[in-house]
Amino acid sequence: MSRPACPLYLGSEEVEKHFPSASLLIPPLETALANFSSGPEGGVVQPLRTVVPVEKYNGFLGVMPAYSAVDDALTTKLVTFYENMKDTSVPSHQATVFLFDPRNGTLKAVIDGTVITAKRTAAVSAIATKFLKPAVADVLCILGAGVQAHSHYEIFTELFSFKEVKIWNRSREKAETFAQSVKGPAQVCSSAQEAVTGADVIITVTMATTPILFGSWVKSGAHINAVGASRPDWRELDDDVMRNSVLYVDSREAALTESGDVILSGAEIFAELGEVVKGTKPALSEKTTVFKSLGMAIEDTVAAKLVFDSWSSSN
Repeated sequence: MSRPACPLYLGSEEVEKHFPSASLLIPPLETALANFSSGPEGGVVQPLRTVVPVEKYNGFLGVMPAYSAVDDALTTKLVTFYENMKDTSVPSHQATVFLFDPRNGTLKAVIDGTVITAKRTAAVSAIATKFLKPAVADVLCILGAGVQAHSHYEIFTELFSFKEVKIWNRSREKAETFAQSVKGPAQVCSSAQEAVTGADVIITVTMATTPILFGSWVKSGAHINAVGASRPDWRELDDDVMRNSVLYVDSREAALTESGDVILSGAEIFAELGEVVKGTKPALSEKTTVFKSLGMAIEDTVAAKLVFDSWSSSN
């Protein structure tokens, strides 16, 4: 029996080169979200993420497999995330996606997952924002200045017409570096409260383990994309925000297992984002809304296959 060919390796530069534009990425992501929220008939098989604590170094290893019958794509992502790292030259989050041939299980490609994770997460936040933002949304607030802040800024300023973008980070130096690196508007704020006040859309992309966003600051009718705090004992949003907003999630099961914002506040989940995409649950954009994003393996599957297919068609 002949051995399978060695799998392709696509590093971050190749992933960047072949990553789809927002117009090509968002439609299949919306389809994947809707299929996930359709149950078994949606053709998405995605078990809950397995997380292995690395207590000695304050780190975690996440294992995220998924299969999409619609895309006929099978992947597993391995992602590590470390809090309170002293070595700032190493990213807090690192990821690799393994793409398999679903017909026989052969490993087709090993793909750097850092770019995929950043861009697909921002794209899903943009999908939530498209449905849930208020009718007039002029002011964007980003709390955080890391990789996810950059990817969210990039796609949000491409897809939406914000007149003002306010940024805050615990390190003002990092916030200023972020603001100087982007091509559009960016105002660095001295406090999180200053950044949040008056914002129509708020994005939290921090490594916070206790709340950094408080309900008393949030404009009525604003939309919040809560992206950080991916552990059951971590928070970015206080109880006031969580209990007085309409709560949307990517996955009910994941939110009730992994999200400290949801678990510790006792907030009631109104809908999965996929249910809104399908039209089976309404987008209550006239109310204050929160989309709690934990990230799903099926999002990585869709993005990785698009990258691989783009590479294949050009070689």
